[in-house]
Amino acid sequence: MTPPPAAAARLDSAALSLPDTKPVARRALARDDHPFKGIALILLSTAFLGTSDVTAKYLSATLPSVEIAWLRFVVFTLIMLPAMLPGSALGGFKTERLPLQVLRGAALLGASLLFISGLRYLPIAVASATGFVSPLFVTALSIVLLAETVGIRRWLATAVGLIGVLIVLRPGTGAFNAAAFFPIASALSWAFTLIITRMLSGKEPAVVTMTYSAVTGLFILTIMVPFVWVAPTWHDILFGVLIGVASTAGQWIVVLAYRYADASVLAPFSYTQLVWVTCLGIPIFGEVPDAWTVIGAAFIVLSGLYIAHRERVRRSQLLTAAGETSPNA
Repeated sequence: MTPPPAAAARLDSAALSLPDTKPVARRALARDDHPFKGIALILLSTAFLGTSDVTAKYLSATLPSVEIAWLRFVVFTLIMLPAMLPGSALGGFKTERLPLQVLRGAALLGASLLFISGLRYLPIAVASATGFVSPLFVTALSIVLLAETVGIRRWLATAVGLIGVLIVLRPGTGAFNAAAFFPIASALSWAFTLIITRMLSGKEPAVVTMTYSAVTGLFILTIMVPFVWVAPTWHDILFGVLIGVASTAGQWIVVLAYRYADASVLAPFSYTQLVWVTCLGIPIFGEVPDAWTVIGAAFIVLSGLYIAHRERVRRSQLLTAAGETSPNA
């Protein structure tokens, strides 16, 4: 349901990745050097995001995936409502890049909807571990969409992560579930979301991006939901509100965390989301991850950590070339 905060590691160099970076955008990279505060915030975010995922899986037993996502985006839109009001100082609708904003909102919706669809059929630990491959997709997509050069070490890290996915899913065996393609497709959609975010970085305020993401997702889902509508109980509605509040709060806390520390510092702690969903999944759903899932998840985590490390090195090199110093170096 909620993409992993570790995937945001590649956003750490967003403004430096673009050829038309302005001095203002470079200055925006500076942050207060409080890594322990950043770590505390990222740990808190994983609790919110893990709660959102577990609640979405719980609701998937009674409501269609589209309706669960719709409830989530209703709450998301209500939270962003102050930015949408006429005359608001936040200026939620003031954009010069409407097509990119709408495309990002559609990609975010795809990531959420596909992940929820997978939760209906997969153990939550399996779905979550598979969803953490999004940094690997970002590595590949950045070559095509951002004209970046990816070195051999990051390609090797990507290969290790893909091996981890194969270990978790075990295609060709009796343990394989075709529904595993849902979280993989979700990770790919989230990678597109991150790539577009990088294109917008330094050019559009975060509140504008959040506003258009909420409105775009809600608009599309409102068209889809009548075809699968199941009358929710008050119990379902309350859990739907919980999903929306938890996921939105989690994403905002991630943004705050990255103001205090680099992605490579925070990435190891963002993977505690796997611990949260596993610990909650055991008593709630009776899902105990097998050894293959744990081993595969370890491969995926190590791959993601190394990619985050290479991003830190790359960002430091770009800052040095620009005559600046990374605040967390």
